[in-house]
Amino acid sequence: LSAGVCCCCAALRPRYKRLVDNIFPEDPKDGLVKADMEKLTFYAVSAPEKLDRIGAYLAERLSRDVVRHRYGYVLIAMEALDQLLMACHSQSIKPFVESFLHMVAKLLESGEPKLQVLGTNSFVKFANIEEDTPSYHRRYDFFVSRFSAMCHSCDHDPEIQTEIRIAGIRGIQGVVRKTVNDELRATIWEPQHMDKIVPSLLFNMQKIEDIDSRTGPPSSPTGGEKEENPALLAENCFRELLGRATYGNMNNAVRPVFAHLDHHRLWDPNEFAVSCFKIIMYSIQAQYSHHVIQEILGHLDVRKRDSPRVRAGIIQVLLEAVAIAAKGSIGPTVLEVFNTLLKHLRISVDFELGDRRSSAGSATFSTSSKESDERIVQNAIIQTIGFFGSNLPDYQRSEIMMFIMGKVPVLGTTSQSLDTSHLGDLGTRRIQIMLLRSLLMVTSGYKAMTITNALPPPFLDPLLSPSLMEDSELRQLVLEILHNLIDRHDNRAKLRGIRIIPDVSDLKIKRDKISRQDVSFMKKHGQQLYRHIYLGCKEEDNVQKNFELLFTSLALITIELANEEVVIDLIRLATALQDIAIINEDNLPMFNRCGVMALVAAYLNFLSQMIAVPAFCQHVSKVIETRSLEASYFLPETIFKDKCNLPKSLEKHEKNLFFLTNKIAESLGGSGYSVERLSVPYVPQITDEDRLSRRKSIVDTVSIQVDILPGNHTEDKVDNTEEITFEALKKAIDNNGLEEQEKEKRRLVIEKFQKAPFEEIAAQCETKANLLHDRLAQILELTIRPPPSPSGTMTMTAGHAHYQSVPVYEMKFPDLCVY
Repeated sequence: LSAGVCCCCAALRPRYKRLVDNIFPEDPKDGLVKADMEKLTFYAVSAPEKLDRIGAYLAERLSRDVVRHRYGYVLIAMEALDQLLMACHSQSIKPFVESFLHMVAKLLESGEPKLQVLGTNSFVKFANIEEDTPSYHRRYDFFVSRFSAMCHSCDHDPEIQTEIRIAGIRGIQGVVRKTVNDELRATIWEPQHMDKIVPSLLFNMQKIEDIDSRTGPPSSPTGGEKEENPALLAENCFRELLGRATYGNMNNAVRPVFAHLDHHRLWDPNEFAVSCFKIIMYSIQAQYSHHVIQEILGHLDVRKRDSPRVRAGIIQVLLEAVAIAAKGSIGPTVLEVFNTLLKHLRISVDFELGDRRSSAGSATFSTSSKESDERIVQNAIIQTIGFFGSNLPDYQRSEIMMFIMGKVPVLGTTSQSLDTSHLGDLGTRRIQIMLLRSLLMVTSGYKAMTITNALPPPFLDPLLSPSLMEDSELRQLVLEILHNLIDRHDNRAKLRGIRIIPDVSDLKIKRDKISRQDVSFMKKHGQQLYRHIYLGCKEEDNVQKNFELLFTSLALITIELANEEVVIDLIRLATALQDIAIINEDNLPMFNRCGVMALVAAYLNFLSQMIAVPAFCQHVSKVIETRSLEASYFLPETIFKDKCNLPKSLEKHEKNLFFLTNKIAESLGGSGYSVERLSVPYVPQITDEDRLSRRKSIVDTVSIQVDILPGNHTEDKVDNTEEITFEALKKAIDNNGLEEQEKEKRRLVIEKFQKAPFEEIAAQCETKANLLHDRLAQILELTIRPPPSPSGTMTMTAGHAHYQSVPVYEMKFPDLCVY
């Protein structure tokens, strides 16, 4: 009877329950009953409205079997669910999916590793199914948390630990694939999810033994390697996640990386941090690179008070990031990168000098170690600035050059330079050196079409400032920067080292015909270059490298910018340098005097062969030959040796050891050169900074010229006892305005006399003097022998000629009638 009752009850049960029960064999080892599974699948496809009930019933059975540890039936239930998911794609599948996810969650919550792996595998299969319509109410918060926890498994059995971690990583990958493609369902990018996903992946990526082998673009490992290696699987998942990031959620994906690196102290050493950001930069879309750079800069600001090695580690990461980003899109962060780096450069110098002041009088190991660590930070900043700048296009690089030069502390400028007032002279010098080193790296390889583009006045003036000539190292850096910008044909390497070149043609110098823009540049700014070289030779702290760089500067100007006029100026400069050594008004040491003589010999030897004037070459060669026999310390090959016998004085030397201006003029004049200016000694141009100490003498000198300019005539003096009235005050105010105009005129005249070439000023003054002389002679002749005129008579008063009645001669010479 009971059996009959059971059969009757079974017959009365819903069909979907009977079909579900039939797929479970009596012995779970036999596995899923395939024939009954096919019946269940056909029923589900034919009646999709029953899917939710089928799923709920399967979930009920699975929950019961999990509690009872009947894991065989659990495997069968999950297999059935997977097959139903793959077969059904109707609208009614959504309620079934909810049951499915509930069952997966049950498996993940269990403490059995096999069930966790089973649930993960089912979820991954579900994630690969493309649904016809998305379900916006479905959330995956639980799965993100659970899979992230599995990524940190610390099971005692290494095999089980690896298996669970791989399952966790695959689960995260499934969540990302299921949610990341739908823009309306972007909950996966929320910070609370990214803060779990990204650190979980990075935790497993730390196990990569060979970091450098995969820091480039994504590789293509085999499927077996992905499944067996958690580190490799995590890296590929991390790349996939970043590759799907968009503009709005890029920052949420990157910020957890900084938190992980900070928490695990991975900035020092920073190999893993560098590898992470290389992966990031290669994985994201190129147009979003500037987001990552901004995040690194922001994190550097946050950690600015940390140890020097931590800051150096962050800066090195920035270097690697900008190295990759410079090949693509930088965005609007170019100046922000440089501004932030320069700010941290000043902070680092401040820390270094602060430690040095605090330890004054007691040299401890810890202090010296910290100073060396700060040097590491400073070198990292310089390297980053230089590398970033050298990879920018030329139009951006010129802006960066101007930007960095504007930050160099220069005496007498009001630019936006770094504030070094609290650093003192030593700190200011450190800042100057490091900024110039950065500028040197930025200018490396820069090829401008014209020299005006490479050396615009706002850049050239502060670069050649006298305040950058106070230190030997500063002068070397300035000259090297000039070499980078002037040398447009890569000739500098051929000129390295100061020496007497036997045959310049062997160097195979490359050069083009000088352009009109370059000719114009030399007319306007050539005197600044000559002045810098001239004054650079007069510094007492010059060493061999300074003379070598000065020689290269003269040679590059000759190659790139010299026409006939410039050649004459360079010869005048060379002879003036020779006079520095001979006369020695600055009391230079004997080594410096002989070094200057050697510099002049090496350069004139180079110049004579470049312009190929036989008589000039013969004179130079003869002097060099005489020196090699009688005074070899005047040649670079001897004076710059370690042990060189220096003379006691230079006054007793014969003229045949010197380059004579009259011989040079005679040799060049026969070849068509205009050698008149060779007789005019070279005098360096006076700058605004020089006027601070010699303003009075300059004004006195120029005032003579101002007085003879047209429009500056002598007026009758006003009576000092004039009554003070309103009209008088008004007239005085008007006169003040006229005085301001006169002061402006005088300033322009002074500026002209300071910056215009000497020959131009001399020619203009001579022309005006001749004109004034001729007109005065005519007036004087008229004054002494006035011609008869029926229309008027002439009278003489205090040396002034005035005609009454009809001013015939005033009409002829209206501007000179005052005489």
